[in-house]
Amino acid sequence: MSDIHLDSAVLAALQDVMEDEYPVLLDTFLVDSEERLLLLRQAQQEADAHNLRLAAHSFKGSCSNVGANMLAGLCKQLEEVGRREQLDLAPELIEQVEREFAIVRILFKSERQRYRR
Repeated sequence: MSDIHLDSAVLAALQDVMEDEYPVLLDTFLVDSEERLLLLRQAQQEADAHNLRLAAHSFKGSCSNVGANMLAGLCKQLEEVGRREQLDLAPELIEQVEREFAIVRILFKSERQRYRR
């Protein structure tokens, strides 16, 4: 697994803690992330800096929790864009978030395949 995109130590710790529920955690993160991406796009389309900040902050937290550090970092930048109301910077950052999430999704699905029973 690529540590630049996912921290394998965080995933190993989650496996230890979650045990049989680990695959559910992976699935939940992916579904939840899709919703968070929709909220980011919606806030950007509506030029809503406040909701952009909130959505980015929430997404950042969930990414951090599962070791998706690069994705969390992009969300942190997007959160700051919302905080500073620099909405002209949002489209490019959202594209970067979407590209990084596409990579993380593939890695998580690969991780998930290891737990098929």
